Amino acid sequence: MKDPTLSSNQTITIGGVPVGLDHEPFIIAEMSGNHDGSLDKALEIVRAAADAGAHAIKLQTYTADTITIDHDGPDFRLSEDHPLWGGRRLYDLYEEAHTPWEWHAPIFDLAKELGLLAFSSPFDPTAVEFLESLEVPAYKIASSEIVDLPLIRCAAATGKPIIISTGMASVGEIAAAVEAARSTGNEQIIVLSCTANYPADPAASNLRGIPVMSDTFRVPVGLSDHTMGIGAAVASVAFGSVLVEKHVTMSREAGGVDSDFSLEPHELKALREETRTAWQALGEPKIGADASEREGLRFRRSLYVVADVKAGDPVTADNVRSIRPSLGLPPDTFAQLEGKTFTHDVARGTAMSWDLV
Repeated sequence: MKDPTLSSNQTITIGGVPVGLDHEPFIIAEMSGNHDGSLDKALEIVRAAADAGAHAIKLQTYTADTITIDHDGPDFRLSEDHPLWGGRRLYDLYEEAHTPWEWHAPIFDLAKELGLLAFSSPFDPTAVEFLESLEVPAYKIASSEIVDLPLIRCAAATGKPIIISTGMASVGEIAAAVEAARSTGNEQIIVLSCTANYPADPAASNLRGIPVMSDTFRVPVGLSDHTMGIGAAVASVAFGSVLVEKHVTMSREAGGVDSDFSLEPHELKALREETRTAWQALGEPKIGADASEREGLRFRRSLYVVADVKAGDPVTADNVRSIRPSLGLPPDTFAQLEGKTFTHDVARGTAMSWDLV
């Protein structure tokens, strides 16, 4: 049974920024491994994210040894047909993609200086402990970690907002993850719709599931998007997405672990602008003229006297027509007026009314 005190319309505050249906979408720039092993490039991505108007920059906090083990067995390799990393050992991939822990402080310091929030995805309890020392404003649980309920409880127990990606997860697994976070007393939970393919086919996004997810788990829902471009992300706002996370790179052409499905800075800027526009366009569930259309209403068509007439002249199509503006009788009343006679002289340009005939 749903707890009536919980609501998918809840506003959650991340580092002082409100996130919810009543606020423009919160944009997270995911750095992941796009720093290519260079702190200078990592800092360049932070500057680009700030310039583009993102709300936050997000890292991933792990080492190859905290996320897997150095092993050559087939269990520890990606499939040969993987579109990006076919046949690679997990250990080697994570060794290449990880963000050194000593980089976190300078990255977070620059983000703060530029007015950008900075937080991370922890992959084990030591990462949570480390990130707490940096006073992060929130935690993101990656899709593959949604089944690590002890990790979710560890992060949620900090009292910080928890953002949970749901790529590959069943309804039961999502429910268990949300309950694990709530079991700590933490109700600041955002769930992200996600397709954990890299890059993802837009046809697999299933954005219609966003309101279903929101209603089922009584939490705000966002989108962790791995499709190319910004189309799916912008469309998600119409379905109630309160947050969009996209990977960001300085240049796809330059390559890098995640660059193939990452946005370049100008695209990130477009994402911020277009999701804001999409949110503004949602408006209210009503039909009818808006206050801004009041002037336009004056220039609808209506019946006007279009030629000088004398008392006793009949109403004809030559002296009464449907024109703009809208101050005369409705156009459809002409059939009732035709053939009637004017009661007095009427000048051209007079709005037609019943007292004229």
